[in-house]
Amino acid sequence: MPRLRPFSDHQRGLFISVDGPSGAGKSTLVGHLAQLLVAGGEDIHLTLEPSTGPIGALARDLTETVTGHALACLYAADRYHHLDTEIRPHLETGKTVISDRYIPSGLVMQRFDGIDPAFLWALNAEADRPDLCIILEADPAIIARRLVDRGAHNRFQLTAGSSHAEAHFYRQATDRLVQAGFDVLRIDCSQRPPEEVAVAIRDRLVAFFAQATETEK
Repeated sequence: MPRLRPFSDHQRGLFISVDGPSGAGKSTLVGHLAQLLVAGGEDIHLTLEPSTGPIGALARDLTETVTGHALACLYAADRYHHLDTEIRPHLETGKTVISDRYIPSGLVMQRFDGIDPAFLWALNAEADRPDLCIILEADPAIIARRLVDRGAHNRFQLTAGSSHAEAHFYRQATDRLVQAGFDVLRIDCSQRPPEEVAVAIRDRLVAFFAQATETEK
């Protein structure tokens, strides 16, 4: 299998983000995808948001009690600190960095608190663009059942109709990212097991970056 080499700066690794509604299976999928890429010879660094740094820990602690603009700013502060202290350093060593949540989630979650999408876009405008944004899509009814089975992880998931609202917010955020020139890969994971979705994403990644490399020549 061809390796996922950068198609612009050959000293820099690739930055891939994975986002999608709660219950879509992001974390499980990221684990399977990382295993496939490592087996294919990639040097992988996995990370997530909120990050494991001090601002990310604070964001997780305060998610249930802080709302609106304050929480949106806290998540954005973690994102910029995450870039400075973890994502960029690993990219500079040539690693492929995969982040479980990134800008797309930053454009979605505070919508539950009624924050204007324009404010969220401006708040994240200076964050580095991933080489590829993977957006998981799933039938809201299916992920709602998953959330009931596993239990809510935060207050956003306790909102009535949260799965349908979050899917709607993600569609809007994805359209905004595409309009802004982000490279976005949408993947429907409603009916397929995560390991199968991971294989499909791996194959799409190889094709995507091979095509981009050819275009740059």
